[in-house]
Amino acid sequence: MTDFKRKKLNMAVKKELQRWLLVRIFGVVLLSSLIAAFILYFYARKEVGDSYYDAHITIRYVSDLLWPVIAAGSVVSLLGGMLLAVFLPQKVAGPIYRIEKELKRLGQGDLTVEIRLRPNDPFQDLVGEINQSIAGLRSHIRVIQDICNELEKEGGGLDDLKKLACSELRFFKT
Repeated sequence: MTDFKRKKLNMAVKKELQRWLLVRIFGVVLLSSLIAAFILYFYARKEVGDSYYDAHITIRYVSDLLWPVIAAGSVVSLLGGMLLAVFLPQKVAGPIYRIEKELKRLGQGDLTVEIRLRPNDPFQDLVGEINQSIAGLRSHIRVIQDICNELEKEGGGLDDLKKLACSELRFFKT
């Protein structure tokens, strides 16, 4: 078995899927950052005034001031990440489950399978390629079935039909 090594990161493969994932992940990160910045602004906006000297004495470290901001930003980021972890895989797992289910039917010999996804689901191009492959197999098998039907009907001219059936069977790699 040959080991496969990646030569470089290829961002050109499946651009639509990569863009779809990046937009969602970047959106959650951006939203978390904006909320954390808003919380920091809310805490930093407090007026010091006369209590500056008192605050200077009681606050020994800057981290004492920033702890609520860091905690709130972490909670927001954690919640955003959890929401992304719950909903993003579902958007991807649903179509994959559907494709697997239909491919199992195909593996059982059902060449009438045509995989259909919802219009906004990812993997539309993959499903299109699979459906084209199934249609190609279906047409070759149909020709072989027609030849078998002719062989059963006619006793003569079997050599030509045998050659045609054999050529159709050679199309498949086993």
